[in-house]
Amino acid sequence: MNRRAFLLSGAAVAAFGGLYAFRPSNVPAEASEGTFEITYSEAEWRERLSPNQFAVLREEATERPYTSELLYEKREGTYNCAGCAQPLYASETKYDSGTGWPSFYEALTDAVGTKRDFKLVLPRTEVHCSRCGGHLGHIFNDGPPPTGMRHCINGLALTFEAQAA
Repeated sequence: MNRRAFLLSGAAVAAFGGLYAFRPSNVPAEASEGTFEITYSEAEWRERLSPNQFAVLREEATERPYTSELLYEKREGTYNCAGCAQPLYASETKYDSGTGWPSFYEALTDAVGTKRDFKLVLPRTEVHCSRCGGHLGHIFNDGPPPTGMRHCINGLALTFEAQAA
């Protein structure tokens, strides 16, 4: 590859990324404005959450793969937001993606919002709790039917509530 081809390729990638950044997303209005039904100061969030939960939910960190006990949870129930307890995912939509994080093919209705994430240069779809804005993980389009989506969720962002017997 010569220098001109390299530079033109780089310019094309940059232009495509710029256009992609302005593509509409399904971010609820309150997410783009930064207001949610549940809000706390940083100090209050730190008091309510463990340091690792705070890093994931409030600072958009990612837990190490295969470290969450929820990855191996098989009971029927609901996965809730660790920040505000809002129900997010039904156990029926959980599947083993082989990625090392709890994965779901669909969220409960109106439970999550999304926004663009460019932290790894290429755009990704970040998913967050629609009630408190807590960062949950990312959504990819390589999941199983019926949606074809993979909600790759940090276990630290979730709590599990088993269905009553």
